Amino acid sequence: MRRDTCRRMSWLPVSLSCTLAACALTACSGSEAAQSSPGASARTAAPARTQARPAAHPRVAAARKQIGVTLLYDPAYVVLPYPGGDVPKNRGVCTDVVIRALREEGIDLQKTVHEDMRAHFDLYPKKWGLRRADRNIDHRRVPNLQTWFARQGWSLAPSQSASAYRPGDLVTWMLPGNLPHIGIVSDRTSWRDVPLIIHNIGSGTREEDILFAYPITGHYRPGKPAP
Repeated sequence: MRRDTCRRMSWLPVSLSCTLAACALTACSGSEAAQSSPGASARTAAPARTQARPAAHPRVAAARKQIGVTLLYDPAYVVLPYPGGDVPKNRGVCTDVVIRALREEGIDLQKTVHEDMRAHFDLYPKKWGLRRADRNIDHRRVPNLQTWFARQGWSLAPSQSASAYRPGDLVTWMLPGNLPHIGIVSDRTSWRDVPLIIHNIGSGTREEDILFAYPITGHYRPGKPAP
């Protein structure tokens, strides 16, 4: 990563600053118009005390299994097998948390997003200079997932009310620098009764209190994919 890129984001903690710069260049990159919240990046630590929500959710369990396994944030472009392709389990980006969790439910985002982009390429963001679908990377980019989720009818209105978010929901944010991010709503809450989020923002998969730390750009409740 270029050091001057990190220096331009010196108002952020060093680790997150460099992570965001790397994210801008590869898998999670995007430029949806949204206002970031300076200083919010400091509010990412999981609280020491949590409360269990009433019911577990298989998607949450699948995401939580990645904690302690996926230890690195690595946005490198990788040629993947198809379908069912994945980068090594010990690494990945924010989207890989969601990809791996949904795959345990029988939803292969690599395959579904690729097929939809091949058939409806003009409906997807044009942010990376591509002229056709790329099954190695398209499903690992947040703006593409947002488009696909919306096309499945999964979209809900973003809310500032904690009670609007259920375990297993998917949430997208805009991080400082207009960088998109995604995570899965947990079945555990903070001491403030705000749902925790399972995500990878730079240090591997973690469960943290960040739901309202950044501007929310999307809220999705997965169901059966549209035919």
